[in-house]
Amino acid sequence: MKALELAIDLGMETSLRIERPLMNLSKAETWKLAETIGGDALVSFIRDETHTCYEGDHTHFHDWGYGCGKCPACVLREKGWEEYVANLKGR
Repeated sequence: MKALELAIDLGMETSLRIERPLMNLSKAETWKLAETIGGDALVSFIRDETHTCYEGDHTHFHDWGYGCGKCPACVLREKGWEEYVANLKGR
C-alpha cells in the first residue's frame, strides 16, 4: 500500500494517504462491525446488495449473499458469514 501511495503522490504531485480500516479484520469481524454500526438492516443490505465474487456472479444467492460460491472471494465470504452466524448463536 505504501508503494501505491508513493506512486499516486508522484503522479499527482500531492500527498495522499490510503485508509484501510478493514484490512486487518477477518470477514466475521467485518460482519460484526456492520452489525455494530447499523444493526440487522446494514447486515442485510451488505448481504443482499453487495458481492465480492471474482466471477461477478449476481445470479446465485446464498445465505451470505450473491456469488458463484467457488472462487476464493466467495469461499472467504462464506466462511466469514458462517463464523459470524455461529457467534450470534453462541451469545
